[in-house]
Amino acid sequence: MGGPVKKTLIFSDVHLKVSPQDKPRHQEFVAFLQQFSPEEYDRIICLGDLFDFWFEYKHVIFSGYFEVLRTFADLRDKGIELHLICGNHDFWGGRFLHDDLQFHIHHGIAEIPFGALRGHLVHGDGINPADWRYRGYKRVARHPFVVGAFRLLHPDWAMKLAQGVSHGSRTFLGHDDPANGPEARSLSAYAQAVLAQGQADVVMCGHAHAPVRQEYPTPGGAGLYINTGDWLGHRSHVVWDGAGFELVITHSS
Repeated sequence: MGGPVKKTLIFSDVHLKVSPQDKPRHQEFVAFLQQFSPEEYDRIICLGDLFDFWFEYKHVIFSGYFEVLRTFADLRDKGIELHLICGNHDFWGGRFLHDDLQFHIHHGIAEIPFGALRGHLVHGDGINPADWRYRGYKRVARHPFVVGAFRLLHPDWAMKLAQGVSHGSRTFLGHDDPANGPEARSLSAYAQAVLAQGQADVVMCGHAHAPVRQEYPTPGGAGLYINTGDWLGHRSHVVWDGAGFELVITHSS
């Protein structure tokens, strides 16, 4: 007989930056991760945008992320399974995160079970049909030629350029009320369709920065849609305890 089912932590949209001004938030995030002991948790899933910008060079790692990367290494050493569903700010996640930190890297949809439940996990970028400009950018930015050319940039220049693109992306996609914004509405409709088609029992997304927990019909009854919101603003996350999913929202705005 096996022991009790261990819990899973799910969160998204931390948007860690490398600036000195962001160090207190790095420390707060490290303290957050350290709450989840391997005696109680055996899996951590980030639904994208862990970093405000992530790019992998052959011999270079951005030093501004050191404390957070070390914390994930500690969790790895304690036997906690790590997953990253790449978002629109960290879709270049690859060799270092996979080989050295042993993250399971998912580009696109991740089919991850929660006990007997079929989980359909995706960051959520590009699902909004009106966001055609981003979908075009995504295809170009992931092209091997573009990735190789970008790697020729000095890491300091690459980070500076990426910070400008990141600011522009937030300005373009920003909404006064994210919960009623186009990204949140599109993701809710997407989850409803996935559940209605019987493709999953639970759909989880990030990206919209609007935490929500909703039930939608499935061919066999009812399924669950959860948007983890964002650790950046709401300090929200989800805990699966083997029996159900709890959406925890620490900040109301």
